[in-house]
Amino acid sequence: MTTFLRDTATVFTREFRPSLRNPTGLLFDMGQPLLFLFLFGSLLDGAVGSSWQWFVPGILVMMCLTGPMSAGYTLLVELIGGAMERLLVTPLNRTAMLVGKSAKAMLTLLVQAVLIIALAIPLGFELHAAGVLAGLAQLVLFGVGLGAFSLVLAIKSAPGGTLFYIVSQSIVFPLLLLSGVLLPLETAPGWLQTAGRLNPITYVVDAQRALFAGDLASPSVLYGTAAACAVAAAGLYLGNRALRQAV
Repeated sequence: MTTFLRDTATVFTREFRPSLRNPTGLLFDMGQPLLFLFLFGSLLDGAVGSSWQWFVPGILVMMCLTGPMSAGYTLLVELIGGAMERLLVTPLNRTAMLVGKSAKAMLTLLVQAVLIIALAIPLGFELHAAGVLAGLAQLVLFGVGLGAFSLVLAIKSAPGGTLFYIVSQSIVFPLLLLSGVLLPLETAPGWLQTAGRLNPITYVVDAQRALFAGDLASPSVLYGTAAACAVAAAGLYLGNRALRQAV
């Protein structure tokens, strides 16, 4: 375990150091979430009950879904440039490499999430500290799995990278729509609701809304946690296998 944590910290430091040299990139990534928060959230005011309590968790899930893709993009650049080959021949733990690379995106997400929540409070968002902390922990678990999947996609896309761009651009938005992040699925046609229930992100979104509302005992929290654990386990398993094959 000590070796795993040390290797994870080594990879995380390697990934995060460039962000410290260019902090404006973190602020630039906030542009779209803030637009959704202030413009789209205002349009929903009164349409879904407490709109901010409903919409803020959705925004965070959207950021969690798009943020880990940066881990795959960084890896793709390293694979094309040859830098990743030097890392793969080191004795670093492969799971630690996956977690370390995803952790950079997760730390960025946490910083952005705190800012989003702070900005939403004056708009009417009610803060439930225990639920928010539990929700953020669930998002980190979910994001690690998504980050691992993006790394697998990057490895399979090298050296051209075409597959990575096609999949990342064509899948993310449909998954968001089918999860009820932007609009409630309860008002959708039956076939669309059925499709949404086949989407694991839907359960994470429902769990986040329950947690941010302070309802920690809601059954949706259990379902969302199970979905996040399943995504994390599958992502780490496939990521480990892809890294071994890439050596």
